[in-house]
Amino acid sequence: MAGPHDSSEFIDTDFTARKSPFGAPSRDDTDRKVVEAQQKLVELKRAQEELERERAGLEELRRRQSEFHTGRDEIIQNLTRGLGLLEEAEFAARRDAEQMVKTLADFKMALAKVQAIHDETWTKENFQMELTRALTTIENARMEWNSARLKISALAGETKKAAAPLEKGLAQASSPSLADLGFFQLCKIGLAMTWPLLLALLGALAVFIAILPRK
Repeated sequence: MAGPHDSSEFIDTDFTARKSPFGAPSRDDTDRKVVEAQQKLVELKRAQEELERERAGLEELRRRQSEFHTGRDEIIQNLTRGLGLLEEAEFAARRDAEQMVKTLADFKMALAKVQAIHDETWTKENFQMELTRALTTIENARMEWNSARLKISALAGETKKAAAPLEKGLAQASSPSLADLGFFQLCKIGLAMTWPLLLALLGALAVFIAILPRK
């Protein structure tokens, strides 16, 4: 026959041990919540890293877009300005080339006319007429040369180079060195440089002589 009924046999002692009084969370609940919190932190950290990568990508994209707009505006401005300058230079070069072609033809014609002058064939009868005609031809050629020299810079540069030795020679001829002067020329130069001193000495000597008889 069964013994008297014992109510403690139907009580889960482990459950009562885990359950806190006054409805407080048990240890298992706390551990579970800690694990869940840690998992959420890991997920949040992963999401933060993903957002950081996305932000870095967006910043790089913004930098490249800014570089694109700045570079496009800059190159458009440079190319537009370059096109204008090149078109102007091309027009000037074409104009200069056309001027050079015309000047070449004029120079060849003028040179041929000057070289065609043969004064050795002139006679007494036509000397005056041929001389006048030759001078007119040379003057026309000179006018052609001067006109071209003002229009074409290359000719102006050559003219300056050719005139430099001549100007240097004229300067040297107008101011010879003392070594090239003769004895009498050197005496004249010395007298011209010392005559004020000589006049002063003569004046002092005259005053001294005038004072002597009084003493």
